[in-house]
Amino acid sequence: MATLALDALLESLIDYAGLFPPAKLDMTTAVGRHAAYLTGPDAPKLGAFICPVSRLAEFAAALGHVADRPGEPWRVSALADGQPRLDLDTVARFNQDHGRRAVVDMLEIKAAGLESIDRALEMVPENIYPVFEIPYAGETDDPRGYAAALAGSDAAAKLRTGGVTADAFPAPERLAAAIMALAAADVPFKATAGLHHPIRAEHDLTYEPGCPRAVMHGFLNVFVGAALVHDDRADVTDLTAILAETDPRVFSFDDSAASWRRLSIPTDRLARSRHRFALSYGSCSFDEPLADLRSLGVL
Repeated sequence: MATLALDALLESLIDYAGLFPPAKLDMTTAVGRHAAYLTGPDAPKLGAFICPVSRLAEFAAALGHVADRPGEPWRVSALADGQPRLDLDTVARFNQDHGRRAVVDMLEIKAAGLESIDRALEMVPENIYPVFEIPYAGETDDPRGYAAALAGSDAAAKLRTGGVTADAFPAPERLAAAIMALAAADVPFKATAGLHHPIRAEHDLTYEPGCPRAVMHGFLNVFVGAALVHDDRADVTDLTAILAETDPRVFSFDDSAASWRRLSIPTDRLARSRHRFALSYGSCSFDEPLADLRSLGVL
């Protein structure tokens, strides 16, 4: 059953990445589904449409075939193709030509070292929010340097939390260390991949029959844990335990607070942490995460 705390946690949480594996839908289908979600009962939970910069023209053509709707234009988060000036020019032209219906207001960039962040920050205009995917999952990766490079800028980090192979899922300890580093530097983050399900558990890696399985992170684990850390209610030991949690019964939501075991965060502070720190996550399915919440009796 929905509560104020759950609403605060889920607001604009899921960026729709239907173009990407394992769904890998064609553009027309993905755009059509996003349009339907925007007018459906779960619309408040929907974030941006994720599209590669190289496919923005294709996206615009597909958007022309769905019904126009009153109100704000679609929010689009564009994945940079690695050519900064060309990417930014393409985004600028798209916004100029199609801004009435859709606006790219976020650019997701894969950081190619600390120096690349400084160069990109100098180039990205004020109307585009840059998000830098940083390495953190390997034993030699240290997210603190990237957190320091982003500190004080109007930018966020991007943490890859899974994929279509078992080795794409970082250990809870590594993910906890990255979130702690970003919280200490006051750098917001979004997550991507592998968060189709609310609670950490073993699931199929793709939608193919007989596909391999692996233990996946849960989006409740990640975003409840991140909010508790951001509001100074959890330390790295707590966060690691939250990320490793597999019992859905120890997460609870009511109108006043969200809780994990003995730790809780008031609804207004949760909303603040979501807005300022734990921004969203990309998922190739919008239906699956919500269906799982309903099957658990959470939603």
